[in-house]
Amino acid sequence: MATPRFSQSWRSVLLAFSLTAQGVLAAPPVVPVAPPPDSTGLPDGQAPWWPSRYGAEDQIGTLNEITPDRVRAAAALVKTGTVVDLGRVLDEDTPKFPGRYWHQTVDVSPHLTNPRRPDAVDKGWGKNQINWITEIQAGTFQVGTQLDSIGHIQIGDRFYNGWTTRQVVESWGLNRLGIETVPPMVTRGVLLDIASLKGVERLAKGYVITLVDVQGALTRQGIAIKPGDAVLFHTGWGGLWGKDNTEFLSGEPGPGLEVVQWLYQQHIALTGADTWSYGPVPGEDPDRPFLVPQTMYVKMGLFGLENLATEELARRGIHEFLFTLTHAKTRGSTAAVIAPAAVY
Repeated sequence: MATPRFSQSWRSVLLAFSLTAQGVLAAPPVVPVAPPPDSTGLPDGQAPWWPSRYGAEDQIGTLNEITPDRVRAAAALVKTGTVVDLGRVLDEDTPKFPGRYWHQTVDVSPHLTNPRRPDAVDKGWGKNQINWITEIQAGTFQVGTQLDSIGHIQIGDRFYNGWTTRQVVESWGLNRLGIETVPPMVTRGVLLDIASLKGVERLAKGYVITLVDVQGALTRQGIAIKPGDAVLFHTGWGGLWGKDNTEFLSGEPGPGLEVVQWLYQQHIALTGADTWSYGPVPGEDPDRPFLVPQTMYVKMGLFGLENLATEELARRGIHEFLFTLTHAKTRGSTAAVIAPAAVY
């Protein structure tokens, strides 16, 4: 009787199975897989908005627009090597949306425990008397200069691509659409200086940036929107940060829904502003608060940045640059505190 012959791939499978059963190899973590979403129970007369144009299983939305060719083209924009920080300093006095907080406490306990080690010398550990200080933080990543994941906002109980809170939300965070799914970003950045276009230091709260405003700024600045762009708005509202936080949080100007729909049609990768949310507050429709970011995140998968420090770019008249952004990948989080940069 002939000896059965196994392919090398089957031998590998059997070996892995055997080692796992013996505890030699750990089984991979089980990632909850939600069933396909249905279209029932949508609020406000909504029609299903899924699957997205990037596919039913997609989790990074418009960041799919950042391709290697677009990264290479963006890198060519760097002429002087000048770097402008677009992030703001985060501390307990940072203006925050009601209900959010951030607190930091310093841990200096090693200064007390290290001298008690058997090999301590005088005030520290070892002959070099090493000590250290760390910190403990409590609060939310939804503060300061931040990148929202598209899992941050819902319509009713539904996310981008139609997933429901029952399917996505775990005790530790989101099993889909968490900030860890978001890749680093390197692409062309465009600053639209709407405050300068209007001849003001800052736009008024509730001012709706229109498509006419956007096209006027593009013409004035001599640039055009391209697929994969990071489109940033300078409204001047960020000038209130740290100077009049009460006024800063009382409302804001921002792009209207028509502008966001147009930007999405241009296949941009992300957008942001020097305001604490994105879009005008009060909004265009008083019965539908925060409709602009809700539409962006849930229906389009269009990423947004908040509390950007755009004033230095505006002061220098820099409207086109290499945009870079990386972030901490905390699993299941709905945002990350960031320090994006413009390089030109």
